[in-house]
Amino acid sequence: MDQFKHLVYDFLVNKGLSSQVAEYLNMLILLIGLLIIIVIVDLIIRKILIGAFAQFASQTKTNFDDLLIANKVPRNIAHIIPLLIAIEFVPDVFIDFYNFENIIEKGLIVFAIVLTLWVVRSLLNTLRDHLKTLPRFKDKPISSYIQVFMIFAWVGGFMSAIAIITGIPFWSFVTGLGAISAVIILVFKDTIMGFVASIQVSINDMVRIGDWITFEKYGADGDVTEITLATVKVQNFDKTITTIPTYALISDSFKNWRGMTNSNGRRIKRALYIKQDGVKYLSESEVNKLKDIQLITAYLETRQQDIKEYNTSNNINKELLLNGRNLTNLGVFRKYIDSYLQKHSAINKDMMIMARQLAPTTQGIPLEIYAFSSDKRWENYEYIMSDIFDHLIAALPYFDLEIFELPSSSSFVANSKK
Repeated sequence: MDQFKHLVYDFLVNKGLSSQVAEYLNMLILLIGLLIIIVIVDLIIRKILIGAFAQFASQTKTNFDDLLIANKVPRNIAHIIPLLIAIEFVPDVFIDFYNFENIIEKGLIVFAIVLTLWVVRSLLNTLRDHLKTLPRFKDKPISSYIQVFMIFAWVGGFMSAIAIITGIPFWSFVTGLGAISAVIILVFKDTIMGFVASIQVSINDMVRIGDWITFEKYGADGDVTEITLATVKVQNFDKTITTIPTYALISDSFKNWRGMTNSNGRRIKRALYIKQDGVKYLSESEVNKLKDIQLITAYLETRQQDIKEYNTSNNINKELLLNGRNLTNLGVFRKYIDSYLQKHSAINKDMMIMARQLAPTTQGIPLEIYAFSSDKRWENYEYIMSDIFDHLIAALPYFDLEIFELPSSSSFVANSKK
């Protein structure tokens, strides 16, 4: 074997070249030969491994092996054997150049560390993609955990590489890093904060992939598509993407709509602003006229009878409507709203249904509808809510009520012509 190592050297010396030149040419030719062998072996093994994985994947029902190929696991593993060949034969190539041999061997060991990290990362990415296909893990921040592990792995690999290059024992090198720990913490501040936040978000189940969140500070309003160690990606309803720092989820306030999506209805909470000067007591003839509205016929008959008995038994002078008990057009309209919602097919009857009057404002009396639509899909929810308010706005004149609105330019023109 030693004769083969110096075969080119002996040939060149016999041809009259100096020993120093012969040594360099011998090393160069052996190095070229080794590189050619490594490239050929790498191509062959890569082709065999990828072909074998592809054939195996086509015959199985699971998608795990397909994900192995997609994440380049066979390709990365294929580099291991050529690397071992290089480590084995480098001493023979640089037999006459110990310093070169030492540098190249250290470089190959560093590359071995990097290759190991590549393989581990490919396997973890495959595991992540596979878990995301399982319903149990679909909404979990798997990427955050993998990123945390890979950060520690890369830091460990980096320190190992520095220890190999410098010749310092690994543990001695790690111990020496304590002196610059403050600098490391400063450099990796965002990563550390993201790591802590990611753990808290996961443990407290604050956000899952697929959740609809609203984060006004960052202009986010849409579905969470990705949770990583440093960022959370939200696809807004206008299809734009908003990126939020993970630690912002525990330091700032945001709204998660998961409770609504998991419930049996989506809340409708909107008010009609009624003009105050339109509110009045109803005379008996006006009540009788409103009895034609079928949703409140039974209610008006019962209430009218109760009020009449009370006023009669208490000798109330009904020549003035203010005396005694009376019905108001606003109160009757409120009852109509309640009856209408109770009969509406799109309203969930098992959840809160209420028409309530809020404190009067400069814009009128707010009459708020509080109910839950059975259909939680956005487009259907908006249609249901619009349908309800279309009907109620059109129903107002039947109760001699009006919606408050600020005057427009046409209002001023009309008044000026009077």
